[in-house]
Amino acid sequence: MMEQFFEYKIKVTTADLDDLNHVNNVVYVKWMDKVAFEHWAFLTSEKKLPQYIWVVLKHEIEYFKQAVLGDEITVKTWVGNTRGFKSERLMEFYKDDALLVKAKTVWGMLVADTYKPARIREDVLEVLYPE
Repeated sequence: MMEQFFEYKIKVTTADLDDLNHVNNVVYVKWMDKVAFEHWAFLTSEKKLPQYIWVVLKHEIEYFKQAVLGDEITVKTWVGNTRGFKSERLMEFYKDDALLVKAKTVWGMLVADTYKPARIREDVLEVLYPE
């Protein structure tokens, strides 16, 4: 599955730092949301799906190394298991070749008009898993 990853670049700024002068854990969650949004926008650039929205159901994050001011971070993301109304998004954050953070978010797909769970059907699967 990793061969279909999407990359996003981030430069660490002063606003990203905590009292220990490294990227705050909460900032990684914000970045995860931003990268997921950008990836969905990329995937749906040719086939819009405005009838659906995504909400976070669960985050799992493992921290391995620190990022500091000025670091250039490459985030790789791809879609994991998808069934029912849930879809996993996996992410890895790198500085050069060093893995900093691994994360998994479980997203729930909702009908945009009603905010009710929507079973992920073929039209969405085609977007999540492009050939």
